[in-house]
Amino acid sequence: MKRSEQQIQATVMQHLWRRSSPNTFAFHVPNGGWRSPIEAKILKGQGVVSGTPDIFIVSNGKPYALEIKTETGRISPVQRTAHVLLEDAGVEVATAYGLDQAIAQIEEWGVVRGRAA
Repeated sequence: MKRSEQQIQATVMQHLWRRSSPNTFAFHVPNGGWRSPIEAKILKGQGVVSGTPDIFIVSNGKPYALEIKTETGRISPVQRTAHVLLEDAGVEVATAYGLDQAIAQIEEWGVVRGRAA
């Protein structure tokens, strides 16, 4: 089944909300989507950073960032730059291509309990 990035992301967030390990907090950064030039300027002035990964997770003091892509999606140059800067700051960053990879990644990080069926 082909899923959009938004559908994959919503499903990953459902797993995080229902299966989170203790001391885990996860959220989405709503950077995507079309913005008018004025709104984009306002958001940039408020601290929005282009290329920021879709989902941030903090678990037992350790930060993680997950970029969601479809199976055929690609990372943009600005996303690559943001990911490197986050890694330099001590954040573990991963890109997941499709739902299966995304669920496997959060399980590998140990931020959810159990394994998906």
